[in-house]
Amino acid sequence: MSFSLPTGGRLAALALSLAVTLGAGGLTAAPATASPPASPYGPQAPQNPFTAANGAATMHGDSASSGTTAYPGPGTSGIDYSRTALASACPTVVVGGDGYVIALCTTIFGRTPTVHLLDPGTGADLASLALPKGSLFGGVYAYLDNEDRLVVVDGNNTLVRVGHHRSGSGWELRIDQSTPLGDVVPAGDDIVGLTPDWNGRVWFATSGGVIGTVDTGTGAVRGIRTGEGVQNSISTVPGRTAVATDHALYLLSAAPDGTPVVDWRAPYDRGPARKPGQLSWGTGTTPAFFGPGLGTEYVTIVDNAAPHANLLVYRAAGGPEPVCRIPVLTQYARSGTEDAVIASGRSVFVTNTYGYPYPALPEGAPASQPSSADFDGGLSRVDVNAEGTGCSVVWNSPVKSAALPRLSLADGKIYTVSVTGPTGSAGVNTFARYHHSVIDPASGAQLASSFLGIGLVYNPLQMRGTAAPDGTLYQGTETGVVRISRR
Repeated sequence: MSFSLPTGGRLAALALSLAVTLGAGGLTAAPATASPPASPYGPQAPQNPFTAANGAATMHGDSASSGTTAYPGPGTSGIDYSRTALASACPTVVVGGDGYVIALCTTIFGRTPTVHLLDPGTGADLASLALPKGSLFGGVYAYLDNEDRLVVVDGNNTLVRVGHHRSGSGWELRIDQSTPLGDVVPAGDDIVGLTPDWNGRVWFATSGGVIGTVDTGTGAVRGIRTGEGVQNSISTVPGRTAVATDHALYLLSAAPDGTPVVDWRAPYDRGPARKPGQLSWGTGTTPAFFGPGLGTEYVTIVDNAAPHANLLVYRAAGGPEPVCRIPVLTQYARSGTEDAVIASGRSVFVTNTYGYPYPALPEGAPASQPSSADFDGGLSRVDVNAEGTGCSVVWNSPVKSAALPRLSLADGKIYTVSVTGPTGSAGVNTFARYHHSVIDPASGAQLASSFLGIGLVYNPLQMRGTAAPDGTLYQGTETGVVRISRR
């Protein structure tokens, strides 16, 4: 967590579900990223030189998939908001160095991946470009490169860079670069996640379990087969790439010619079956790198154990033995997540999606056990101890998050969209009420809640909002993008 290319982390999975629902040559240094003030939840993940600024470059913020931003959010006072109707689910919303907002959406009718350029002042749709459709993830995971081009794999398994350009008095989106992935990706297989490493290679993983790299300057593509499915995006920090399959977490590096090398593989408890509120049988999380020193010491996922999922934390430079394996969201009888975590400093924040009623499931998704369940929501914060030898739960929160939360390192607040009212399969798209919500990462308390709207128009489908440098938050929904700003 089909289209053409999905986080969230398996969060991508959530993006994938939403997609399902709706039926390097010439690279230069990345723009400088904002420097957040000292925070107990930092440091910020390392800035990848081949992406846009951290916090606004990917669905999960950065190539480490930390779920953080260096920018403030709308805060706890009054907000203004507007909606851009696109008749599409929009899981990936990113912001370039020029301030323009780029959204990768999947149309409700036809399930076509479409790139939109939005006006940062009003949220208006300035230009759009449809891409060849393939699997669900093709309409979910992408990233913004250091030249503000959206990098995505289309339904023809071609990696493209989509740039936005002035055209007369308006704008146009066009493909600036194309790189076919060739027979490294087998016929019928689809790209799920992709992200660049610190050498400029683009790493990718497919739903069929191929992990590979592509040099868009030379066109060279290299890959290995794991024999295990991948349903979430992937993550990179200097010298390391993390991929979670439906059986294990892989930590990889690259040989001189770009061929992926498995440094270690850590199997996890995938549970007896897919859980309700998840899109596949296995982890629902994209791996996230974090740590109190460089922001890269640890890598984490959440497993699919029953009745409660476990947070697993590993030393990135270590091996397959976890620093900790700790049950999360135990305030409920059962728990699980389709959302990527927030991971920063020594803290990891996990969202409960057990029972969340996605409008549709990916093609081929196995039956869940049980077949359905109530959606309780809730979040947990887990900290790694100062010695790096274990973990403990700091708090459990009852906030019922319908979106993937994001932590601002600038203002020290977690931003999400919460839901109240009926949240069954019919309720979330008809009578459920959605609110812009702010959570205190220190205590889990809800600091503010502002009503946005009712039904599918505002349903965020467990997608993650992205903050712009001015504090405006862009939240993808089932039918478009909501723009939330300070009043």
